[in-house]
Amino acid sequence: MAPLRWAIVSAGTISHDFACAVSTLPATDHQLVAVGARGLENARKFAELHGIPRFYEGYEAIAKDPEVDVVYVGTVNNVHYEVSRMMLEAGKHVLCEKPLCVNRGQARALLDFARERGLFCMEAIWSRFFPSYVHLRERIGRGDLGRIERVEVQFGFPLTHVERVRMKSLGGGTVLDLGVYTIQVAMWAFQSEPVRIEAAGQLNDEGVDVGITATLHFPGGGVANIKTSAIDKLPNTAVIIGTKGSITLHDFWCPIELTDIDGTVRSYPLPASKVECILLNSVGLRYEAEETRRRILAGELESPSVSHNDSLAIAGVQDAIRKQIGVEMPEDYIYKTILLRFLAVLL
Repeated sequence: MAPLRWAIVSAGTISHDFACAVSTLPATDHQLVAVGARGLENARKFAELHGIPRFYEGYEAIAKDPEVDVVYVGTVNNVHYEVSRMMLEAGKHVLCEKPLCVNRGQARALLDFARERGLFCMEAIWSRFFPSYVHLRERIGRGDLGRIERVEVQFGFPLTHVERVRMKSLGGGTVLDLGVYTIQVAMWAFQSEPVRIEAAGQLNDEGVDVGITATLHFPGGGVANIKTSAIDKLPNTAVIIGTKGSITLHDFWCPIELTDIDGTVRSYPLPASKVECILLNSVGLRYEAEETRRRILAGELESPSVSHNDSLAIAGVQDAIRKQIGVEMPEDYIYKTILLRFLAVLL
């Protein structure tokens, strides 16, 4: 079987780490063949560092490259929809960084288009492919934790200086940048969507949130308490609590350690990459890359671990939280009718 040929869109930090992660996978299965960036020099340097044969200025050349099978979209939030749709229109499969889109309306339109084109499209919620998450789901599935009653999760770092977080024009705010992680782990534990949401937040001068607290109510009385912050470093753990015990995911968005129900600390070391990653445990991006390959080879259009419905549900929760705390993005106006119909169910 020929290797899956990857192109990377953007030459920023997360794209660097994705390239590092792919380098730890067998070359017979995965190849990085092209990179596109807004500046040609940035693309050239990125290609040289990672041994990528072709580099382009802009993203259209990636879409036109006939030797690209799948595109990893690592751009800022507000262009995820535009770039991902461009790649789908060109017949490329897509793995798009989280959040998949700025709101549920965009996400719905993008995923519907991918399905119409018969192409794989997945939001890059890499957390769910870590062995720690797999172990958690197996424990829950066997009933080892009993009935899940509560999830406590906090995620925060000093990020107010980071443009993609503080600027509305880039789709900023912690709901979109960090909240996706807290929401997805709650849904991973309960295996359902929340039926009610209560949220409060702190906004900056740009009108985006620099911190939120929210309670997600799930069917059967389960509750997830989530907190995000771009001001303070938080514990950054997720504790899943059931009637028979609990499991704690450490560095829960990329956990290579967990404390199991019996108090045992389980470790899942990552391999070393050829070029050093920038962010914590980013070699773990290899797991979502391999899942992408597996599903594409099977002719599937989505992954059961991050299904299209999962992405739509997460986006809907983000929309609901943003509405309650008063954060509105330019993209929301386009999909306002769709958004209001959906929020009427949750609020």
